[in-house]
Amino acid sequence: MKVCIPTYRGGLDDYVCDHFGRAESFTIYDTETGEISVIRNTSEHFGGMGRPPELIKAAGADVVICSGMGARAIAMFRTFGIKVYMGASGTVKEAIDQFLAGKLLEADESMGCTH
Repeated sequence: MKVCIPTYRGGLDDYVCDHFGRAESFTIYDTETGEISVIRNTSEHFGGMGRPPELIKAAGADVVICSGMGARAIAMFRTFGIKVYMGASGTVKEAIDQFLAGKLLEADESMGCTH
C-alpha cells in the first residue's frame, strides 16, 4: 500500500505539513517495500496546474495521512478511491506509525477544515 503524507521538504524525518493543500511536497511511503519517494506540489496553489488530489492519484497513492484537510479535497480523494486519515502529527515516520497502529481517524467530508 502506498501512503502519502503532506510534507515540507520530504522524507521520513520531515514533519507533517499542517496545511495539506499548501504542502511544498508529498512523501510517499510503500508499506510493502519500504520504498520512499517525494513529489513536489506543482498544483495550482503554487502556480502550476491541477489540484493536490490529482497529483497524488497520479503518483499511485492508496491512502493519505494528514493533520487535517478541506471537505472538497476529501470528496475528491473519495471519487479517486483514496482513503484519507486525519489527526497525524510529528514526523512522517511517526505519522506512518500512528496510521499503522490504527490511531488516526478515517475522514469524510463532514470532518473537513473550513479555512
